[in-house]
Amino acid sequence: MGKAVRIAVVAGEASGDLLASHLIAALKQHLPDAVFYGIGGPKMQAQGFDAWWPMDKLSVMGYWDALKHYREIAGIRRQLKKRLLELRPDVFIGVDAPDFNLGLETDLKAAGVPTIHYVSPSIWAWRGGRIKKIARAVNRVLALFPMEPPLYEKERIPVTYVGHPLADIIPLETSKVAVREKLSLPRDYPVFGMLPGSRRGELEMMADTFVQTARIIRERHLPHAIFVVPLATRETRLQFEAAIYRQQAGDVPFRLLFGHAQDALGAADVSLVASGTATLEAALIKRPMVITYKIARFSYWLMKRMAYLPYVGLPNVLAGRFVVPEIIQDEATPENLAEALVKLYGDKENAEAVEEAFTDIHLQLRQNTADKAARAVVACLN
Repeated sequence: MGKAVRIAVVAGEASGDLLASHLIAALKQHLPDAVFYGIGGPKMQAQGFDAWWPMDKLSVMGYWDALKHYREIAGIRRQLKKRLLELRPDVFIGVDAPDFNLGLETDLKAAGVPTIHYVSPSIWAWRGGRIKKIARAVNRVLALFPMEPPLYEKERIPVTYVGHPLADIIPLETSKVAVREKLSLPRDYPVFGMLPGSRRGELEMMADTFVQTARIIRERHLPHAIFVVPLATRETRLQFEAAIYRQQAGDVPFRLLFGHAQDALGAADVSLVASGTATLEAALIKRPMVITYKIARFSYWLMKRMAYLPYVGLPNVLAGRFVVPEIIQDEATPENLAEALVKLYGDKENAEAVEEAFTDIHLQLRQNTADKAARAVVACLN
């Protein structure tokens, strides 16, 4: 009996916690004695992961937020690097969080610790400088999306396409009637999903806009409309409730849910979704949506200068065209958002086209991800 395999993992936010928890569960099938430690969230901890720091220390949004927390985060990274170089794990897996992980991976790899980056940083969305940095940092990239591996192969960076775990979890068809029954929503009223984001910074930017949008839809267009709002944490729920109070929208029928984003999307005719993982969930549930986003002006200016794709929303990036509208930054007024949502609500033909485009994406991404990723990690260990 050899010594237990030691696997260090760092995940920086809720989507990474989910990915890493599935990967840890799959790795235990191959390596029953493995121990896992580093930085992670509650889902990873439920799999027996030893979190030296809680994940929410790293969950910042945009450049401005990152600058505000820079000293604390840099301090954590210094201490973490020191511990990992002393312990020398058998492999290090950075799950997303490229700003935190790539520098750490570069130092570990230089010291002879094999490094894997799970979730390709969005090099397809940024100018090419980042890929040189990735080449120095990693022994292998595990890519979630089919357009990514060719970019790495061109630079001779080892890469494995693993698909996206949400495509394994979410069924190919979601019944609107069944989900509405589950949530006790009327079968034939207009229902709008409203997903303002999972982080506090996102709600600071978006909550009031979402509330005003709902109000306009109800007052000017669809008096029977109902709005289902899944919120990830107690803090974000309080933020959304505060926005309802500020906008004096107590008479608008909001149904606030704890979590259950997929139920909200499944029950909805159309959804308003703050860009991020939720847009991919909406695509896999195959309903029309409007993608929106607002970030601090300076961050937006920087992103605009660095980006070279015309779209920000993952569903459009994956389709290679605008399947659903994106209304972002200064364009994202309650009037514009309400108008786009009502228009989509009335367009049944478009809803069918959206469903078709998103079914193709679903089938492409459905790869039994956790097991594929686990096998790639085990191959790296050997």
